[in-house]
Amino acid sequence: MTETPQTPSNGSTAKDSLPLFGRANKDAELSSTGQTQYSDTADSNHPKKPNRPEKTKRRIWKVLFWLSFASSFIMIPVAAILFYFLTIYPTLPDPKELKEVTYQVPLKIVTQDNKLITEIGTKRRIPLEYPEIPERMTQAIISAEDENFFAHSGVDYKGLARAVYQLVTTGEKKSGGSTITMQVARNFFLTREKSYLRKLNEIILAYKIENELSKEEILALYLNKIFLGYRSYGVAAAANTYYGRPIRELSLDEYAMIAGLPKAPSAYNPIINPERAKLRRDYVLRRMHELNYINDEELAQALAVEVHAEKHGPIIEVEADYIAEMARSFALENFGEEALQNGLTIVTTLQSDLQQQANRALRHGLQEYERRHGYRGPIQTLDADQLNDQETLLKTLKSIRNFGDLKVAVVTGFEKNQTIVFSQEGETQRLDFKTMEWAAPYISVNRKGKSPKTPQDVLKIGDVIYIQMLNNQWQLAQDPKTESALVSLNSANGQIQALVGGFDYFRSKFNRAIQGKRQVGSNIKPFLYSAALENGMTAATTVNDAPVTFYDRNLEEHWRPENYSGKFYGPTRLRKALALSRNLVSIRLLQQLGVQTGIDYFQRFGFPTEELNRSKNLSLSLGSVQFSPLEVARAYAAFSNGGHLIDPYFIEEVRDFEGTTIYRSEPRTVCQTGYCPENDPQYAPRIIEARNAYIMKSIMKDVVTYGSGRKARALKREDIAGKTGTTNDQKDAWFSGFNPYITTTVWVGFDEPSTLGRYEVGGRAALPIWMEYMELALQAYPNEEPSMPEGIVTVPVNKETGQAVSADSADALYEIFREENAPEVPKISQQQLETIVEDLFD
Repeated sequence: MTETPQTPSNGSTAKDSLPLFGRANKDAELSSTGQTQYSDTADSNHPKKPNRPEKTKRRIWKVLFWLSFASSFIMIPVAAILFYFLTIYPTLPDPKELKEVTYQVPLKIVTQDNKLITEIGTKRRIPLEYPEIPERMTQAIISAEDENFFAHSGVDYKGLARAVYQLVTTGEKKSGGSTITMQVARNFFLTREKSYLRKLNEIILAYKIENELSKEEILALYLNKIFLGYRSYGVAAAANTYYGRPIRELSLDEYAMIAGLPKAPSAYNPIINPERAKLRRDYVLRRMHELNYINDEELAQALAVEVHAEKHGPIIEVEADYIAEMARSFALENFGEEALQNGLTIVTTLQSDLQQQANRALRHGLQEYERRHGYRGPIQTLDADQLNDQETLLKTLKSIRNFGDLKVAVVTGFEKNQTIVFSQEGETQRLDFKTMEWAAPYISVNRKGKSPKTPQDVLKIGDVIYIQMLNNQWQLAQDPKTESALVSLNSANGQIQALVGGFDYFRSKFNRAIQGKRQVGSNIKPFLYSAALENGMTAATTVNDAPVTFYDRNLEEHWRPENYSGKFYGPTRLRKALALSRNLVSIRLLQQLGVQTGIDYFQRFGFPTEELNRSKNLSLSLGSVQFSPLEVARAYAAFSNGGHLIDPYFIEEVRDFEGTTIYRSEPRTVCQTGYCPENDPQYAPRIIEARNAYIMKSIMKDVVTYGSGRKARALKREDIAGKTGTTNDQKDAWFSGFNPYITTTVWVGFDEPSTLGRYEVGGRAALPIWMEYMELALQAYPNEEPSMPEGIVTVPVNKETGQAVSADSADALYEIFREENAPEVPKISQQQLETIVEDLFD
């Protein structure tokens, strides 16, 4: 019988029911469990009952899955945060350290009167306190880098979101989103590695910094730390680097230019990329205007200014590069490598005015030597094409190194008796022919060509030459082949007041003042004569100035010394012999004393024993030994100060970054009181008797009065004394001189010893330098003779024999003696004796 299909309760027909996938298996599974079975026929005619347990199970698993996923989504960040705060956060620096921050600040070297000599260090920095930073500078930086600086708490979330959005939408990082505080965190504590962890550390540190420091402190840290190009760190250093002025003296456009640099110091460098730098500067100015820091008029004026930055080094006030190198070595030796970055200030003993005068005197002296020996010709000669292209011409002139006070120029024409030149500064100058009449062609040190009659006899168009400002006008000059050194000491304590080691440190770093060991020539003679006084002789003692021949085993040959003049003068008083620098008298004097006696005595003056022993023969009397100018000046100071050996020094004190003195020189000084305990470490030791020093000073005054140094009379001083020095073939020229307060030594010669020329003796080559320097140096002291120590007496002597005579003798002159060595004055004069004899035989 046919069954009628049942209608489902929901009103749908059987055909609306869809078979389940895998139904047969399910039926078999149900049958095996003994549950109600449905035949295929019944199945096709009746809907399946819902399987509720299975559906519930699936729902549970689904819920569990999503719960697990949600838990993981939450737990992983939580775990990461916990991991960060448990492991990384504790290792972050403490922002409190910023309160005690130290910067890498260059070593500064200054004169005694606080004039800058140089700065030495890899980073230029001039740290400022917040009140020292001009308000315009802070406004410009805030406008360029972080307009909400004073409002946020270290992180600008809007800025960060904007940076993220730009990165996601454009794929490029257009803005960093870093606040000034975050940049301080990065610059002081973090690397520049680009990672999310570093950014997170930056954010956390920014919050910590804001909690520890005021906004003003944070801004000062930033403005002192940022790199702004050309080894300049901080806005104050950048002001000097780009504009050559202190930051407080900059204009609005210059503040904006510096404020635009932190974003990209190379890209916006106003010297290398002026166009891009101007765009960045103008952006900063407009932002300042939008933030109401400047008004419309200020904006317009600043925008109209063209880019004018130029590279400047430290503002050097005194040229003293040889001392600067000595100070650098001192700093490294005493304070280690960190001395160049800890902001130390080394105060040298130099007096700025004397150092500058020493530079001028030495350079003038060497130029005068050049003028005496003729013109060696132009540096090079340019063709017409090179002269017509001014830009290329300037580059050519600037590429030629100039030294000392010399400038490079090129001859561009002639007009009557004037030469027209174009200088490396881009200026046209005129040289008067009268200033180049010296420029006969150089042939050798002893020979010149024909004297010029017109400028064209010396120069031609296209000649590249050196010029020098002298006597308020530009003159033809040349780079000297000779070299020189000058050392000037305070005679009472050894303080080096001026030191020049050569024509120009950047031409040759060899410091001839302390490293140059050269034969001293007749500069040794005063010490020999002092030894003679010590051994019982007097200034009136006569020694025969006559030809002599020696065979010296040390010299391994016969030696026939001569006076410079080639003449012989017979018996000569020691005073006169030294004043006129008689060689033969000096040789016989050392022969009488004994070479070893001379060496032992010279050692008292600080001369090195090893060097003295190298000249252990009679040539020692003529200065065959080699000493540095500093060693010679130190020895001469003993005559100046009354017989004491001082220790030259050039560092007065060293101050740390905070200005605290961490080193101070304690020189041994000449005792100025009536009683000075022997061997007291605070006093310079006495090496010769005061009376010996006084007599030697008196003799050396005659060197200036009528002897080999008589040119110095032009100074019109009553208190100066000294001695010239010239070596064989005029290879070295010296002058050492002093008054009771200051001692100065000058040397002139070639670095590779060769003759300066037959007439280039100490009184011609070295003395003029000494005079030009001492003209200024002596102004600080009274022009009066030193007082005579006790135990000195004055006795009339015969000017030829040195024998004591009565005061009314025709040939009498007065000589000073130590009391115990003074000759007895005859009761009857020679003239009276002759009269008596005549009366007896009349």
